[in-house]
Amino acid sequence: MPINITMPALSPTMEEGNLSKWLVKEGDKISPGDVIAEIETDKATMEVEAVDEGTVAKLVVPAGTEGVKVNALIAVLAAEGEDAGAAAKSGGATPAKAEAPKAEAPNAEAPKAEAEAPKAQAAPAANGNAAGDRTFASPLARRIAKDAGVDVSAVTGTGPHGRVVKADVDAAIAGGGAKAAPAAKAPAGAPASAPAVKAMSDEQVLKLFEEGSYELVPHDNMRKTIARRLVEAKTTIPHFYLTLDCELDALLALRTQLNAAAPVKKTDKGEAPAYKLSVNDMVIKAMAMALKAVPDANASWTESAMVKHRHADVGVAVSIPGGLITPIIRHADEKTLSVISNEMKDLASRARSRKLKPEEYQGGTTAVSNLGMFGIKDFAAVINPPHATILAVGAGEERAVVRNGEIRIATVMSVTLSTDHRAVDGALGAELLVAFKKLIENPMGMLV
Repeated sequence: MPINITMPALSPTMEEGNLSKWLVKEGDKISPGDVIAEIETDKATMEVEAVDEGTVAKLVVPAGTEGVKVNALIAVLAAEGEDAGAAAKSGGATPAKAEAPKAEAPNAEAPKAEAEAPKAQAAPAANGNAAGDRTFASPLARRIAKDAGVDVSAVTGTGPHGRVVKADVDAAIAGGGAKAAPAAKAPAGAPASAPAVKAMSDEQVLKLFEEGSYELVPHDNMRKTIARRLVEAKTTIPHFYLTLDCELDALLALRTQLNAAAPVKKTDKGEAPAYKLSVNDMVIKAMAMALKAVPDANASWTESAMVKHRHADVGVAVSIPGGLITPIIRHADEKTLSVISNEMKDLASRARSRKLKPEEYQGGTTAVSNLGMFGIKDFAAVINPPHATILAVGAGEERAVVRNGEIRIATVMSVTLSTDHRAVDGALGAELLVAFKKLIENPMGMLV
């Protein structure tokens, strides 16, 4: 029988991807582990390996195709001894064989991968959903259906075992069907609920501007994902903010000494120091050590339990063309400043060329966002789930400070901690920020 290859889910949050390049052609024989295609997700370009052996009978989706949905058929293999032409004609009728690479646990707000159906499940009903009282649908599909007033039980599911997925709900909305029954009227005297606030449609926005005075630039996958995650973060996480000023003079002096003491190594371009520390490298280390000093703040919120992390894994916001990505320094509290510095340079370089692996930017226990290089004095960052905190770092600048009744000049950096109030209360967040300030102003503590 022909073997279907489908668009894999290369990360827990992936819903669609761009098929950048085929590395095989029709008629090629492939074996498990062979790299067959390059897929561009919202964060990186990744190679896809074959999981079956056979002959490429048909490339269903051409190279360069954008917005290919996860689980969509992209190619057909002919099994050993099977006619490739016949397989190409009959492909698409067999269950999908492609498997997504294993990834780390998804971010707290991300929709769960729609790959596993409940163990005890009734046979699919005529509309594609499971028979019985329960309709199987992904959390994202249910949320979109609810917002659009669509009855999810009336939607035909095309996911595994008839599961209703996002694409099914979108199709139902576009077709104008499967509307939910009107809500029952509230009893007399019951308080009226606030009317739902809806965003302006594309048409409503464009009507506000003179025709011909603008250019439309379609959103890519990264921009769509960033927009969705920011909306979910700001509307589901109760943020509160704490700001402190940190004096940097001792840290800057220590940084100069450490960089001057860096051993020289030979490279392809000649001799170069083995490391060159930045202030941001020292901020990453201080944040990690502060989380270890205040372990209750090194947590993530879930509806059923508090996730207390054993390690301090610090995500660092890196600006890349078209968006933002947050590669992670794992076990940052245990690493030396030189290791953090070199690892961060490597991650940032590969992030800008979209060559990071999912495990290099997914997860983490906190994050740092530094806009000091742009001269920004202070700002408040949006928490990146599943984190409960993110530290916004401003520029170090000379300011007048009062010490023992005297005014003197010091290099001062303002930092703002955004905190998920469900996981970290005000006093706990303040304790964490004070621990960070102590390390920044007494940086020798990061060397012992």
